[in-house]
Formats: sequence, C-alpha cells, structure tokens
Amino acid sequence: MHPPPSLGVLGVLGLALSCRGTGAFLVHVASSCPLAANGSALAFDFTLVFNKNPLVCYDPAAQRFVPCDWGLLHNFAGVVAYVLNNGTAWVERAEARRQACRDLAARFWASAALRRTPPQVRIVPVPLPNTPNAVLLTCHVWGFYPAEVTVLWLHNGDVVATGDTAKLLPNGDWTYQTQVTLTVTAKAGDTFTCSVQHASLNRPLRKRWGPGLSPGLTVKVAVAAVTMTLGLVVFAAGTFSYCRQAPGPGPGSGPGPGPASCPGSGPGSGPGPGPASCPGSGPNPAPGLGSGPSPDLGPGPRFGPSTATCDHVVTTL
Repeated sequence: MHPPPSLGVLGVLGLALSCRGTGAFLVHVASSCPLAANGSALAFDFTLVFNKNPLVCYDPAAQRFVPCDWGLLHNFAGVVAYVLNNGTAWVERAEARRQACRDLAARFWASAALRRTPPQVRIVPVPLPNTPNAVLLTCHVWGFYPAEVTVLWLHNGDVVATGDTAKLLPNGDWTYQTQVTLTVTAKAGDTFTCSVQHASLNRPLRKRWGPGLSPGLTVKVAVAAVTMTLGLVVFAAGTFSYCRQAPGPGPGSGPGPGPASCPGSGPGSGPGPGPASCPGSGPNPAPGLGSGPSPDLGPGPRFGPSTATCDHVVTTL
C-alpha cells in the first residue's frame, strides 16, 4: 500500500529540513492566470515554492508536475515532482485551480478590467527664482482607469502644450497617475487651463489657474476698500447720532402753556390796566362775572362783555 502523495512530499521535505545546520524554511503554493485584453485566460501557473524559489511547476498541457529549479535543488525538485505525479490529488488540485481561474475571470472581468474610474485634477504653481513673473505650472492627474488619457494645456483658450510624452505611473490599486508641466510668464488677466480627456468622462475635465491681480492693482483695490469702509462707518455714526438727538412724538413734547391773550385783544384793543384774566377762564369764575354786563369799575378804560376763552396752542413735532 502506497502512502498518499502529500505525505510523501512532506516526508521528502522533512528529510531535507532534518539536516544539521539548517535554518528556517518556507514552502508555499502559488497560482496565477494572466488574462488577455478580452478577458480570456492566456495561461495558468501553479507552482510549489521553496524559500521564495520556484521548485516544482505544473504543466497544464501535459497535466503533470515538472522541476522548475535548475540550480542546487534541481535533483531534489525532480524527486518532489515524481512524488506529486504518482498520485492524482495534486494534479486534481491544480486542475481545480485552473477551472476556478477561468470562472473568476469571466465573473469579475466586467467589474474589474472594464470599469471606468474618472480622474482627479489639480494645478500646482511654483514661482521660478531669478525670473520675473515666471511660473512653473504642473497639472497633476490621478486616480483614473483605464490608463489611456489625454492632457492638454490651454492659454486663454488656445492649446499651447500636450501631454503626449507624459509618463503614466500605476498607483497599485488598478488606477494610474500622470503629470504635465508648463513654464509660463504670468500676466494679469491671463488664464491657463489644464484639460483632461478620459473614457470615463462625458466631456473634458478642466481646471483653471490665473496669476491674479498685479501688485499695483492690488494696492489700489485695498485702498479703495479701506476708503469705502471708513465712509460707511462715518455715515452709520452720523445717522445714529442724528436719531439719538431728534425728539420723539408724545404728550408734553410741545411748549408748555403760558399767559395767553384773549381773542380780540391784539393791537388796537387799547392798553389795559394790567394783567387781566379772561372771563370764565378760571376753574371757579367769580359770581357775577358771567355773560352779563360788567360792573362799573370807575374811571379808566372799560371793556365790554366778552365770552371768549383763552386758547392754548400745542405744537407737536
């Protein structure tokens, strides 16, 4: 009765590891299947690796294991391949991995290889030393898939540079990045645009950059802003002061009552004997001072009967 192939492999490896002077050893199995552009599997690799060195490889066409190491372990690799080929367990395992590779490629190809990931764009300006108004513009484009991308530099709407020679770098997560530089002499009012065309975009993605205001114009704008601010502050203070001093409407806001002349006592009425109150103007008029004739007051001017009352004028602002 023959032992299982897996036990035979472990026995051979255990014999190798039992030698004196040996250190730590590692054995693992690696499988992979490169895919074509249409998603079909180009090949299938199934390898038994010893200390990061391929030891035994599987041949899908012959459906058997062959030695991969042609160095010091070549003879040992032949022994391991012979043991693996004597049974069917490892061959069946390799064929199962091969079929799984075909199934997974068809299942995940659309979501992995045919996906569309839009790019992100950023412009980084760097002033150049010893050169007035010279700026190095770098358009960073990253996070896009597939790798085909077109990057253009535009100056005031006109194409001035292309990124045909830009180098594409993989990010390690099935996305790519690139960058295109442009040296310009910036002037006030200029606009530089980085335009990116990609399969994931319905229209080009554009990022704009401008040098902004010149130093002289910046000073003028700052002075105008400060002047306008001071004017608004003075206007607000004057308005507030005026509102505080203006009298408000309400009872008692007009001049108080004072001595008032009776109607008809203006110029031409003749000099009077002195301050006299109007008949009926007091709270309790004296008896006999009604509407009848006035008594004889002796020599001097006399005043006829009067029924007038004093009028008080109240002025309201």
